[in-house]
Amino acid sequence: MRSWPAPPVPSLVDLGQGKGKLPRLHDTRSGGLVEPHPTGKARLYVCGITPYDATHLGHAATYVAYDVLRRVWQDAGLDVAYTQNVTDIDDPLLERARERDEDWTELAGREIELFRDDMEALGVSPPDDFVGAVESMPRIVALIERLRERGALYAVDGDLYFDVHSDPSFGEVSGYDEQTMRALSAERGGDPDRPGKRDPLDGLVWRGARPGEPSWDSPFGSGRPGWHVECAAMALDSLGIGFDVQGGGNDLVFPHHELSASQAQVALGEHPFAQAYVHAGMVGYAGEKMSKSRGNLVLVSRLREDGHDPLAIRLSLLARHYRSDREWSDLDLSDAEARLARWRRAVTRSAAPQVRTLVATVRDALCDDLDTPRALAAIDVWAESALAGAEHAVVHVSGAAAPAEELEAPTVVRALTHTLLGTPLDHP
Repeated sequence: MRSWPAPPVPSLVDLGQGKGKLPRLHDTRSGGLVEPHPTGKARLYVCGITPYDATHLGHAATYVAYDVLRRVWQDAGLDVAYTQNVTDIDDPLLERARERDEDWTELAGREIELFRDDMEALGVSPPDDFVGAVESMPRIVALIERLRERGALYAVDGDLYFDVHSDPSFGEVSGYDEQTMRALSAERGGDPDRPGKRDPLDGLVWRGARPGEPSWDSPFGSGRPGWHVECAAMALDSLGIGFDVQGGGNDLVFPHHELSASQAQVALGEHPFAQAYVHAGMVGYAGEKMSKSRGNLVLVSRLREDGHDPLAIRLSLLARHYRSDREWSDLDLSDAEARLARWRRAVTRSAAPQVRTLVATVRDALCDDLDTPRALAAIDVWAESALAGAEHAVVHVSGAAAPAEELEAPTVVRALTHTLLGTPLDHP
C-alpha cells in the first residue's frame, strides 16, 4: 500500500551537536520505564486506522507521538524500521459502508487517502511499511494455518477461535483480571457471551462467510480474518518476532494487543511478541472519548480547511504528554498558534540568546518517556529570551565549545524543533 511523501528531517549531528541518547519508555506490560536497546535497526509496529472517520485528533495524537519516538531514535544514530497497518476489512468499516449505502472498498480508499494527506500536513514521517489487511491476506491465512497445526484453534458454527489457554503468558501484556478482560472484550468488539466458546476470552481468528459480506478462500473455508490475527501476521512479516516496540492507543491494550501477542507467540513458539508495549492516551471532546457515534469528532482535515496551520495542530498535540488521556479544547489550538508564532519571531532575531543547554535539555526531556511538554517549555524559555532582546551568542551544548564554523543560535533551534518535534519554524 502506498504511504505518503517523507518530509525532510535535518540532522543535529551534521550541525555539530553530537548524537542524542536512547529513550526510556513506559512499558504497559511491566508497568515501568524500560530502555529498549535495538540490535541493528529499531523495530516499531503501530496499529493503524480502520479507514472511516479519518483523521480525528485521537488518531493524530497517536501517530504524532510515535513519529517523535522515531525521530528520537534517529537522533541517537539508529536506523528505524517502522510498520503501520490499515485495518481495511473489519465489521465497523462494513457497518459504516452500509449506513452510507456505499461500496466498502470505495469508502476505505477515500478515507485512507484523507489520512495520507493529514499525516503529510502534520509532518509525520511515513512508515517504511504501510500495509493493509486485504493485501496481506496470504500471510494472515498462513499464520492461522500455523495456529491450527499447533492445536490452538477450534470451530464454533463455521468460525475459528483461538484458545487463549494455549499461551501460558496470556494476560501478561495488560495485567488485567478476568472480570476486567471480559468487560473490555464486550466493549471493544469481542463476543465473550457467544455460546459454544470454550472460554469467554477466546478470540475470533476466522469468520466464516456471511451473505452480503466480502470473503476470501482459505484452507478453512471461505471467510475473512479476525482483527487480532491480522496485526500479528503483518507485524511478524515486516519486523519478525521480538521487535522493539508495539504501539497504539491505550484502548488497544486489551483485547487487541493481548490477543495479537498470544497468537503470534503460539504460532511461532517464541516469546515475547514485542519487547515493550507503549500506549498513547485517548483524546476526548465534550466530556467523552472522540467517536462518530457520540458526534464529537474533531477532524484534522476540517481544522485545515478552516485555515489552521498544521504545524500548530501538531504543537497542540505535543503540548500534552502522549500517555495522558486529555480533553481537547479549542483553546489548545489557539495556544499552540500563539506558541508557534512566538517561536517563529524568535528565530528571526539577530540578537538571539545562547542555547548552551537547550539542545541537551530538549533531548533529555524526550528521552524521558517522550516528555514533549517539558521539551516545548524549554524552547519557550529560549524564545522569550530572544524576543526580549538578549545579547547574541554562538551555540554551545552543555557548556562545550561551539564548532569552528560557529553557528548562530537560531540555526540550531530551527534544526532542533524540526529534527525532534517535526515542526519546521520557517513560515509555510
